[in-house]
Amino acid sequence: MRIKDIRWNLEYTSRANPTISITIVFSSGVIGRFASPAGASKGKLEAPSYPEGGIESAFRVLKELKTKLVGREFFSQREFDNFLSEFDGSNNYSRIGSVVSLGCSVAFAEAAALENNVPLFHWLSNGVASSYPLPLGNVLGGGKHSRGRSIDIQEVLVFPLKAKSYREAYEALVYVHKKVGELLIQRDPGFTGGKNDEGAWTTSLSNEDAIQLVVDAADLVGSELGVKLAVGLDVAASTLFDEPSASYYYRKMNKYLDKEGQISYILELIDRFNLKYVEDPLEENDFSGFSRLVESRGNKTLIVGDDIFVTNVSRIKLGIKDNSANAIIIKPNQVGDLTKTMEAVREAGLGGFKIVVSHRSGETVYSHLSHIAIAAGATLFKVGIVGGERIIKHLELIRIEEEMGGLRPATINL
Repeated sequence: MRIKDIRWNLEYTSRANPTISITIVFSSGVIGRFASPAGASKGKLEAPSYPEGGIESAFRVLKELKTKLVGREFFSQREFDNFLSEFDGSNNYSRIGSVVSLGCSVAFAEAAALENNVPLFHWLSNGVASSYPLPLGNVLGGGKHSRGRSIDIQEVLVFPLKAKSYREAYEALVYVHKKVGELLIQRDPGFTGGKNDEGAWTTSLSNEDAIQLVVDAADLVGSELGVKLAVGLDVAASTLFDEPSASYYYRKMNKYLDKEGQISYILELIDRFNLKYVEDPLEENDFSGFSRLVESRGNKTLIVGDDIFVTNVSRIKLGIKDNSANAIIIKPNQVGDLTKTMEAVREAGLGGFKIVVSHRSGETVYSHLSHIAIAAGATLFKVGIVGGERIIKHLELIRIEEEMGGLRPATINL
């Protein structure tokens, strides 16, 4: 797999922010191309998107990188990604930025899969992938994704506990999304039909009334379609956390909650709405608080870490030691290459965590994340429901399921 050329272009995420698409060409003529997404709600320990100096610095880095890559031969994904890491020279891609590192890593992986005449998920899993995830969709949103104009909680999510096919599962989420819009017209006098960065509806309802509306929509659609649907939250608690007072501020309630109050509130929501998924219920360094939630409700609910882990092996090891979660968000751009991503997946799996491969709020129109989710053995695939940059990823999973076969759907026993 000898590299003949590397090219790049300015592209834009779904929030119209700039990113870079990177194309890698092998001497055989096969081509891989990818543009990295970007998040709005970010963990402090994520790899930076760009080097100091921003996107212009990234373009300069790419010119330097090209001189090192063209003509070089690689024999594995790990070898290529290790080269990127050594070229960068930092421990978090701060010199070249994750937009460059992940763009190169995924572009190389796509070209390598084509070169070896296998699907991308096969290349990334060394041929051992055996299942596809269930879709996890944001139907009603708030927080940073809604610019503080909706509920405090960042996402109210819906997912099937099991499904006969990915198509069936995704169609159920589409119906729930539509049903939520219909119920908002009935129940929210201030509803204007607005959606946020991820295509989730926004609302003037209270936090609890918004969750109840989604529960009602999921129940209606589940009964109609015969699919058992569960409801969950992404609290994104780090965005609510006020460090000077060590408390969580809820604008809708005009209330500050200390750690004990936040834990009690999360437990109350889990029990009141029978939540099966709660992501980032506490701020990103509260391993002990996460542990208490796992101990208390982990037998019935996925307590999911994102900002607390940031797809980082050393953070994951801390979480395993403290029993701080039973599920983990995996976002490749948090660590900057596919090898580090799969190392995080393996570590989390050893700790018994369910894997949730996730998009970012500022997504790009590439379907590679679907293959990464399969390769990771993910139980859930968190990728929104509507919007072309989200739909393309669902359609890729449907295509894989229907054209390639040999994979079974994941199930969740809660």
